[in-house]
Amino acid sequence: MSRIAATFAALKAQGRKALIPYVTAGDPFADASVDVMRAMARSGADVIELGVPFSDPMADGPVIQKAAERALAKGIGMRQVLDIVRGFRTHDAATPVVLMGYANPVERYGVERFVDDAAEAGVDGVLIVDYPPEECEAFAALLRRRALDPIFLLAPTSTEQRMKDVGRIATGYVYYVSLKGVTGAGHLDTDAVAQAVPRIKAHVKVPVGVGFGIRDGATARAVAAVSDAVVIGSALVQKLETQTRDTVAPAAGAFIADIRRALDA
Repeated sequence: MSRIAATFAALKAQGRKALIPYVTAGDPFADASVDVMRAMARSGADVIELGVPFSDPMADGPVIQKAAERALAKGIGMRQVLDIVRGFRTHDAATPVVLMGYANPVERYGVERFVDDAAEAGVDGVLIVDYPPEECEAFAALLRRRALDPIFLLAPTSTEQRMKDVGRIATGYVYYVSLKGVTGAGHLDTDAVAQAVPRIKAHVKVPVGVGFGIRDGATARAVAAVSDAVVIGSALVQKLETQTRDTVAPAAGAFIADIRRALDA
């Protein structure tokens, strides 16, 4: 059983929902990511999504775009991202880490080399936004051979066939994008999410996490009531971008602790 599967199984046994924060590797300080990840794990993060900086993140809104730009300006590339995971693993052998990003950095690095190095570094899952399931069965098989979970996005516009395609090859969890548009955009409609998740679960046997539009404990709790996990990114990244090097990890921990308390209330 993978670390991700074990985490979701343990939470289910406790009657709790997973909290999955997203941060961009190397932002806002190149040497702070390990500290931020450790603070989030200590404060109740169940899985951590670590964004691989990319110059054209088409699914991301302005907050995460700017985070990627800041990280790239600091020289954060795939090698540095994997070093961050290795650094985190020296302190935490339990919390799953998912790399989230785009095809270009993976292919520039070399697909097989990426899979091998990610597994060696201690990565647990990979979500490549622009790798649709029907076009990356070979990549998913490579990941599974190294005990990495291939994770996919679904959206309000996803067809039944897309859900079936994802359900056939996804492991770990599925990330349901609750809004049409980019990260950080729009108003979350929890009624629409409540209708969508059962449709997804008819085709997908792994847990369903919901993200986009979740900004605070109240929205997180509402989404958790109808899903298996809450993914929170833009609100957290925005919180961190104003911090100093000394305050960034404590701020991340405090933010996650607030969300965790709301989910567990």
